[in-house]
Amino acid sequence: MSTFTRGFRGRRRGEDDRLPPGQYLAEDFPVLSAGPTPHVPLDRWEFTIDTEAGQTHRWTWRELTALPYEEPAVDIHCVTSWSKLGTTWRGVSLDVLFEDVETTADYALVHSYGGYTTNLPLDDLLDGKAWIAYRYEGEDLTPSHGGPARLLVPHLYFWKSAKWVRGIRLLTEDWPGFWETAGYHNYGDPWREQRYADD
Repeated sequence: MSTFTRGFRGRRRGEDDRLPPGQYLAEDFPVLSAGPTPHVPLDRWEFTIDTEAGQTHRWTWRELTALPYEEPAVDIHCVTSWSKLGTTWRGVSLDVLFEDVETTADYALVHSYGGYTTNLPLDDLLDGKAWIAYRYEGEDLTPSHGGPARLLVPHLYFWKSAKWVRGIRLLTEDWPGFWETAGYHNYGDPWREQRYADD
């Protein structure tokens, strides 16, 4: 009988303890997308939060970038096994955007330009855990990496950090997104190697 959980490989000597199990350190920033890259003009870009009661909170690009921002330095981990450590971003905390949102919802379904969706517990977007990011390493976020703005939820696998984000729909019941419907794990904790539905 094995005393190790499935997928456990231990750590090699000298391996960075900031790397979750099964991850390798990437020097570049791989580009992975489920479809074509949308290009959204800033004068037509908007971000919305729709509550379960049907209320819509809306921000234009100018309104979003005028809000107080933070510059988190975080590690990011892709389900395809690469990680980047100490990445720096600029964005608006979801705590700021939710200040005037009244909700009793427990879940969020994130929508992107281009049709991509991903689901998260609302708690994973609040209390300093998530941002709408629009700059990376001191530069505007490029379309290939989700620009003009993407969700940034660094404590979960990076597919939860939806590129080209356009809105969040609040729900009283969980609703799986694109990759979750295709067999990826519903939550996606890299430290627990929650890659696929049966992990």
